[in-house]
Amino acid sequence: MSERQEDRKVLCGANAYEQKYYFNPEFSSLPQQIQDELHILCVLFTEEIGGIFTVEYNEDGELELRTEALEADAMYDDIGGALRIKQLQEEKRELFRSLELFYRLFFLGEDLDIDAETDGDREDKD
Repeated sequence: MSERQEDRKVLCGANAYEQKYYFNPEFSSLPQQIQDELHILCVLFTEEIGGIFTVEYNEDGELELRTEALEADAMYDDIGGALRIKQLQEEKRELFRSLELFYRLFFLGEDLDIDAETDGDREDKD
């Protein structure tokens, strides 16, 4: 396993080849509604695009959406995958930001000034 992969922690993912969904049990403290939303998001992605789709945290606690396919998979939509990821990042921005704060607080042990971070969001919306 490369150093880069070791610095990542998979939150969840789906695999179109095995028709399976994975949710990392380390995150079972997340509300069921969020777990369900992630499940739907991952499965729909692989049904639409194919391949393997994962939602991962990098070493800084930022969420990354990743997709890949087997080399022999001629049906995988590489361009559609990249476009769909961009769309999800826009549509689910608040969910992903909340998941990043959750991870930074509970897994990385950062002392976050959540009020200051949410005030910044309010200013962006005005």
